[in-house]
Amino acid sequence: MDVYLLSEQVDHSWSFKELERSETSYLTHSYHTYPAKFIPQLAARLISENSNIGDLICDPFMGSGTTLVEAIVNGRRTYGTDISPVAVLITKAKTTPIEPQNLERRVYSLRNTIKHHPINENKQTLLLKDDDDLAVVLPTNKRIDYWFPEKQKHDLSVILSGVMSIEDEDIRNFLLCAFSNILKGCSRWMMKSIKPTIDKNKIINDAYHSFFIHAYRMLKKNRVFWKKLEGKKIDCIVDNVDARKMRIHDDSVSLIVTSPPYVTSYEYADLHQLTAIWLGYIDRLSEFRTRFIGSIQKEHNQSKLYSDIGKATVDKLRLIDKREANGVEQYFFEMQQCFEEMYRALKHGGRISIVIGDTDLKKVKIHNADVLLQAMEKIGFRVYDIIKRPIPSKILPLTRDEKTGRFVATTKSDRLAYPTESILIIEKA
Repeated sequence: MDVYLLSEQVDHSWSFKELERSETSYLTHSYHTYPAKFIPQLAARLISENSNIGDLICDPFMGSGTTLVEAIVNGRRTYGTDISPVAVLITKAKTTPIEPQNLERRVYSLRNTIKHHPINENKQTLLLKDDDDLAVVLPTNKRIDYWFPEKQKHDLSVILSGVMSIEDEDIRNFLLCAFSNILKGCSRWMMKSIKPTIDKNKIINDAYHSFFIHAYRMLKKNRVFWKKLEGKKIDCIVDNVDARKMRIHDDSVSLIVTSPPYVTSYEYADLHQLTAIWLGYIDRLSEFRTRFIGSIQKEHNQSKLYSDIGKATVDKLRLIDKREANGVEQYFFEMQQCFEEMYRALKHGGRISIVIGDTDLKKVKIHNADVLLQAMEKIGFRVYDIIKRPIPSKILPLTRDEKTGRFVATTKSDRLAYPTESILIIEKA
């Protein structure tokens, strides 16, 4: 169906292309890499233009917590949730300023607890200085064996044991976030790929140096964050529930700022698997995938879609790949349920700011913004504004394979995935 609801005119004032990387990773935004996260300046502008100080800001797909951090910095109350426990960990670390001297003492103490121990003339491994009090348990998970060489697996186990011995939850989460961030570099996982791909020629990072170098970087960012917020009341809730079951009151939210998952959102389960396995969040990867919106791992039921464009897209896909079509139908239906929940939570006159781009699957164009907009209007929302922004850079694989429509390494791609994206600003009537 060649029907497009959205204007093709691009507003370059929303590109933020003039910003340096240091500006988009300020405060705690550089604590952890994360795919498809929007830059903090984008969230900050949406918050400042569509809400007032003291308002409740919500992100039902909070990811790494960009919206929540910017809400805090801009004097708003905030609630965020994500179905991924990895996202919850990262967001808790990023939204919690910690008294700098106390945090720094604890990090230095952890470093002193861990020591290098020679295992032969050329290699060293890590031990805890007091092994009687703090036992190191090596993981027995086959996925860890698959991704991590023996030395990195052992050293990461020592570091994790030391971190988990810390009683202060905020400091423990801070260090678990640092631990999570280094896992990819300490594994066989290809660095430039979000797909689980082994790099046979990879020079794998040393766990000890990677962990403490990143922890020290985070210490500097925490000090700035603490100073900026010192003396200010912070009202922030980080939740780990489905976006369709948010634990907030009816008619309480002034603004929702979010970038919802895309059609193949279950791919996030693959990306987060290293942290999820190491920290015991999952037993089986296939079960982890089913938690995500639109997962093709779920049992499919025929669903009533509000969007004619969505129905046509599913019908076209079904002629090519029935399983993928079922997943897309499931995704559109579950997003409808999410919007119904957002409608419940929003005040009358409250707004949703959704940042989303189009994509494609099996050579079928997926007009995500058009489909979601039709569904929201059916629920009772009305359009306040629609902005199309260019994407000069983004922590997102900008390439797809023409045959499959899935993300691939840049060297194997033949086209861009998301050169622009839409910002839908929708109001509760």
